[in-house]
Amino acid sequence: VQLVESGGGLVQSGGSLRLSCVASGSILSVYAMGWYRQARGQQRELVAHITRDGTTTYSDSVKGRFVMTRDGAKNTVYLQMNNLKPEDTATYYCNGLDLHDGKYVPYPSWGQGTQVTVSS
Repeated sequence: VQLVESGGGLVQSGGSLRLSCVASGSILSVYAMGWYRQARGQQRELVAHITRDGTTTYSDSVKGRFVMTRDGAKNTVYLQMNNLKPEDTATYYCNGLDLHDGKYVPYPSWGQGTQVTVSS
């Protein structure tokens, strides 16, 4: 499955961006789809995911500011990011997720990501 993320850019603190991720396969065939981010020098972290039944979950760092949605017909997931903060600066990736032993495990193939930079 190929993943193509887009929508990143440079925005001022308090601004908004909407990220998109188009998958070459059905996003409804996987257990969940997730949005990850990786800041320079940091590990990649899962910030939002949506399960096959449409349940969304967010990390504490983005809860109340980010909203993840999907369009199954377009095999696309979105991440609406509001009230952005400088600490949101990172490269954002999407990926399919499996559930193993109670933990979400991303598929091994990643897209190129999209860079989000928030200035203070």
